Amino acid sequence: MVLTFFDVGGRKLLSQSIPGSFELTELLMVVVIFGAIPLVSERNEHVVFDSLDKYLPEKVLRLQGILINLLVGFAMIGLGYLMFKTGQQFAINGDTTAQLRIDKAPFLYGMGALCALTGMVHMFFIFKPVAVNDDADSDGSATSGVAL
Repeated sequence: MVLTFFDVGGRKLLSQSIPGSFELTELLMVVVIFGAIPLVSERNEHVVFDSLDKYLPEKVLRLQGILINLLVGFAMIGLGYLMFKTGQQFAINGDTTAQLRIDKAPFLYGMGALCALTGMVHMFFIFKPVAVNDDADSDGSATSGVAL
């Protein structure tokens, strides 16, 4: 955020931007976003559509949770594998960013590892019962259903 602030300020006030700021912003966004995905999954803080959950039996909700976690788990592990393979190809080709010449492969390896970790978190949730709560949470917000 600070980098973008100074880059835009420099462009507007001095007609001079920070070289490579766009590349750095992209790479830092990758780190923040992919670093947060396993944590969001582990805490069950994803956005959920649960307006019908209060009408469904707990067994159906449990089955729904298992199927969703299975699907997301396999998808994230598969995505992690593809990103890791892409990282290997980037490493072989020596791919770098255009201006700053930062190697892209380590970022792809990290993205792949974090996606695979997220997939494993979801696979763990298949075996761990997820609470169904029709009451207010501890913070006072009302929820109903399985948060995935």
